[in-house]
Amino acid sequence: MKTDSHVHSPFCPHGSKDSFVEYIERGIKLGLQEITFTEHAPLPKGFIDPTPEKDSGMDAALLYTYLEELQQLKKQYKDRITIKSGLEIDYIEGFEQETKAFLNEIGTFLDDSILSVHFIEHNHKWYCIDYSDDEFGNISTELGSIDAVYAKYYDTLQRSINADLGIYKPKRIGHITLVHKFQHRFPAAKSFDDLVYHILEQIQRQNYELDYNGAGAVKPLCREPYPPERFAKRAVELGIPLRYGSDAHQAKDLGQGYSALITLP
Repeated sequence: MKTDSHVHSPFCPHGSKDSFVEYIERGIKLGLQEITFTEHAPLPKGFIDPTPEKDSGMDAALLYTYLEELQQLKKQYKDRITIKSGLEIDYIEGFEQETKAFLNEIGTFLDDSILSVHFIEHNHKWYCIDYSDDEFGNISTELGSIDAVYAKYYDTLQRSINADLGIYKPKRIGHITLVHKFQHRFPAAKSFDDLVYHILEQIQRQNYELDYNGAGAVKPLCREPYPPERFAKRAVELGIPLRYGSDAHQAKDLGQGYSALITLP
């Protein structure tokens, strides 16, 4: 593990208050040569966060402070570790133009970015699929079944891959099997493997990268990376670059799940 390409920060409203320095020093201790901070971007204007605390994305008023602090840290640590400034961008169906406008504004300030799906829409109501296992159960009830949640998630994921978000659209697709997060409490009745393999082919055609996310491996109701081994191996066969990310929301989580990943060629 020489890089960790999916790391959150003290600017995450649902994470820890661990400082940038704590993350960076922890990364250096682990032997990282590069760390990419990919904080949750502010949610699009007009979109109402469905989570109880309304804390899914960073405060838009703090965005440039986040980037300025990272710019200073790049200089401070330039001889010890490479630091990259990034964002995790939410794909929210129907808010493509707002997202594109945001990326056009901020894109030149970013070294890297990830495009992820956390929210799905049903009957004009929004749901956050990874908020909690109880909430996932509620969503399954609302949509009619666990399989319906999986189907809606993967449909939204495909839309994200094919969406026109402009020249600054992220080239790395985040945790593509996030819907598996609570699978040991809420297992799907049918296999969605063929659909995921098809999605990997879409990612290949777009020349995108894959977030090889270790966080799922340490989630007690998931117990596998995002994506699990069979999909990671297929991605390698297709020539899709896999980039490890811990999805750390506190400094001690850097490197989490790395031992559960396949050995990459």
